[in-house]
Amino acid sequence: MKWLDHIEEWIITFLMGAATTIIFVAVMHRYLAGLDIPGLQDWLLGLNFSWAQELTIIMFVWMAKFGAAYGVRTGIHVGVDVMINRLNEKNRRLFIIFGLCAGALFTGIVGTLGANFVWENGAHYAFLSALGSDVGDIPEGPTTPDLEWPTWMVYSAIPLGSSLMCFRFLQVLWNFLGTGELPHHDHGHVEGLEEEKDKTPVDFNPFAMNDDLHMRDLKHPQPGDNPAVDESGKGERK
Repeated sequence: MKWLDHIEEWIITFLMGAATTIIFVAVMHRYLAGLDIPGLQDWLLGLNFSWAQELTIIMFVWMAKFGAAYGVRTGIHVGVDVMINRLNEKNRRLFIIFGLCAGALFTGIVGTLGANFVWENGAHYAFLSALGSDVGDIPEGPTTPDLEWPTWMVYSAIPLGSSLMCFRFLQVLWNFLGTGELPHHDHGHVEGLEEEKDKTPVDFNPFAMNDDLHMRDLKHPQPGDNPAVDESGKGERK
């Protein structure tokens, strides 16, 4: 399932681009509608953009949920691991496994409860209606004020985002059990931009930084483990 490797980026990119466009159009509409230009002003006043704010808020909520899953996969969530980083390798491994399992359990519970809430909030009614079945006394569910969308569609961000987050925790756990490595995001790297062939690579190990802001995995050397590596993480001592 290669498409699953970057699904968060695709969703976030689409939502961010769409939200930015909608906000820009709504602001320009409000500004131009205030100008006394015959014909244009009447046409603009006939357009209704009252739904723009509600839609962009929904988009940002979805971005936040899938952005959290992206953070688990790439290792960009902030964590202060002062105590864990000072443990020996065996105990550090146990604590890391416990933390990943706890994250998977928590997001799995949130995803399950969220799916149950969405189902009872109108998704059950919509599903039976789509199949042409008798809905009986099943409630249709509320709708949003401006867009008049079923709220279960909006709240679906909770079970979908949390379930994807749970999957990413399990994915990171599986990789850690096999390699002892945790995901790390290089803030200086721009995906899709290839380095020049003649450029000398910089030997930089972010795990060697003595900042206690990142979980120490079992693959990269820790500060003080290798005397040839400077604690600043900038390379070998001169």
